[in-house]
Amino acid sequence: MARTTNRLNTLNMKRRTMFLRLIPISVFFVLFCLASNAADSSGWAGQYADKKFLGGRAVFQLTIEQSGNAMQVSFDAAWVDGHGAAPEAEGPATVSGSTLTFKFTDTFENSGTGTITRTGDEIVVSINPTHVVDSRCLAFYGKNMRLKRVK
Repeated sequence: MARTTNRLNTLNMKRRTMFLRLIPISVFFVLFCLASNAADSSGWAGQYADKKFLGGRAVFQLTIEQSGNAMQVSFDAAWVDGHGAAPEAEGPATVSGSTLTFKFTDTFENSGTGTITRTGDEIVVSINPTHVVDSRCLAFYGKNMRLKRVK
């Protein structure tokens, strides 16, 4: 009887030791997965703007939204004095590494693609119109536009 009890105690101790070794590894794995998923996409969502766009003559605002794995970029631009075109655009976006790429169609039926990269609390946006219907909007579509996070 003493031998059986001793054997059972030894088996239970080995199982308990194995279980205790797996806990930190499991916790590390879960935290790593959560952190890498958050780094890929959640930091993108927010509102960004340049209130002194084009030398203070215009305002450019951009919003990045995320719902599950789906991301969307929407932006609008307007001249401060109210003249000319004031396009509003939106389209789907995808994240690849540290770059977000998107397609857009604006309210003047112009369309194109764009890229966004993060630099701290700012983003750098490049917009490439590929189909132009109303050229008055082209003043707002450029490369390496820096926008600050507002929300």
